[in-house]
Amino acid sequence: MENVGLIGLSRQMTLRRQLDVVANNIANINTTGFKAERTLFQEYLSPTAHEDNFSGRDRRVSFVQDRATMHDFAGGPVEPSKNPLDVAIDGNAFLEVQTPAGTRYTRDGSLQINNQGQLVTSSGFPVLGNNGPIVFQQTDHDINISQDGTVTVLEGTNRVDSVRSKIRMVQFASPQQLVKEGSNLYSAGAGANPQPSLTSKLNQGFIERSNVSSVTEMTRMIEVTRAYTELSNMLVSQGDARKTAIEKLADVPA
Repeated sequence: MENVGLIGLSRQMTLRRQLDVVANNIANINTTGFKAERTLFQEYLSPTAHEDNFSGRDRRVSFVQDRATMHDFAGGPVEPSKNPLDVAIDGNAFLEVQTPAGTRYTRDGSLQINNQGQLVTSSGFPVLGNNGPIVFQQTDHDINISQDGTVTVLEGTNRVDSVRSKIRMVQFASPQQLVKEGSNLYSAGAGANPQPSLTSKLNQGFIERSNVSSVTEMTRMIEVTRAYTELSNMLVSQGDARKTAIEKLADVPA
């Protein structure tokens, strides 16, 4: 295959993966606490000639390579909700949740109480406090979540607050090392050690919306689609030109 075809194919592959990222962002516009992703590209130089009669730039071909996918942890818009269990994180922290695969991290503060009395996320994963999952009793009411994560309730007819737990908020020195999983969760990648967040706060009765901009992502989708179409047309033109050249060479007398 000629270099034109190889370079074009490398670009088409990266455009396809970029389109997957953009499509996933658009699909999660309404997902609470969702963080968008961005694709990073770089030039990959490859030698093309192996004889000494080529020199300088003739020995290199620049391919396109998608180096990584970056998390965009910019804050999303915060809106009030009618659920007193909802919390919006003010800061760079994450909530710790318990999953069958182990501890995971999320920005999804849309919380509720399951049938076992546990405080869980919208996906049903228990939110972790200082002593494990946060559990309420059937007689608990008037649940209050302070900015530092302390959960208090009024139990039965008591008029004195009872502390149930304290929601754990953690942060990472290198949040880009987090690995995005399904259900709006992250797992700690290699070297991503969670540390208690001392500066982040919880706002009760609020939720953080997705930080995805629908206009921006739709614009990116159009750009990627057009770039892919133009590249495909160029490769077709190159193929037609090569075919024409071969046909004309075949007509040249030996």
